[in-house]
Amino acid sequence: MNEFVLIFRRDYITKETQPSPQELQDSLKLWQDWLGGIAAQDKLAKPLQRWDGEGKIVTTNKSVINGPYAEIKEAIGGLIMIKAADYDEAVAIANGCPILELGGNVEIRMAVTGTY
Repeated sequence: MNEFVLIFRRDYITKETQPSPQELQDSLKLWQDWLGGIAAQDKLAKPLQRWDGEGKIVTTNKSVINGPYAEIKEAIGGLIMIKAADYDEAVAIANGCPILELGGNVEIRMAVTGTY
């Protein structure tokens, strides 16, 4: 079994694409059900890590910039680590993610574990 990182992104800036307060409220149950289903299958490796408005970027000249980053349109809303046999299974799990209903997307990356 491999571990994959699912990174949840959506446009948090463009006013016209923002979900209504009711849509956001309704999505909470969808998130709980989706994450609960992954956990029930013992495929949730790490729980949801919500973006807290803080962050840092190390640039090519090694300077450090504090976040958040208003100059980018799409932002990370959170991430989880899941267990899956391969990318196909990870994609199948990601296909149920509620962020897709809010106009967002899910980036899938295989986590590197072990020693180098």
